[in-house]
Amino acid sequence: MWAPDIYEGSPTPVTAFLSIAPKISISANISRVSIYGSYGATLQQIFFFCSIASMILGALAAMAQTKVKRPLAHSSIGHVGYIRTGFSCGTIEGIQSLLIGIFIYASMTIDAFAIVSALRQTRVKYIADLGALAKTNPISAITFSITMFSYAGIPPLAGFCSKFYLFFAALGCGAYFLAPVGVVTSVIGRWAAGRLPRVSQFGRQKAVLRAPDT
Repeated sequence: MWAPDIYEGSPTPVTAFLSIAPKISISANISRVSIYGSYGATLQQIFFFCSIASMILGALAAMAQTKVKRPLAHSSIGHVGYIRTGFSCGTIEGIQSLLIGIFIYASMTIDAFAIVSALRQTRVKYIADLGALAKTNPISAITFSITMFSYAGIPPLAGFCSKFYLFFAALGCGAYFLAPVGVVTSVIGRWAAGRLPRVSQFGRQKAVLRAPDT
């Protein structure tokens, strides 16, 4: 609930740290529980529910955002659901897909926030401000587009490989409902994540009437 406001109000390096470090630490601790111990069906069902809820919330809420950093916050929420899919399996394949997903997500996030940090120096705050970025800074526009398409899980980028391994592990452990939900939310998330590269490549820079920030 508060993640988009925290992402928007915090300095970009702090936001990047909060987006990556907690996920790595929590994943490492729960992975130790999965490897050296076991959890019952009740906890597995909780993981199933939390994974589905995170994926749906992250995909749907990102569609209505107008600022650059807020879709990244909802994408982070959605990726928590995708990563939690590996926990839900409780198998070695699930842990392996989880580690792959964490590594790819951390790489994409570092890249995305590095570009956002550079854009912030040019007063880019809203998605509409990305218009004509391809003309003013084509390298940043291309890099940002590839990163966001990877976030969306478009093949053959790394984000697609991450989700493929996670959904394959879910099917392997019998989570036949979890994998289709992940695929549907990933398709919905492609529209939200694809808005940023669409505007940066094909948009026009123009003045936009905005309410004052509160």
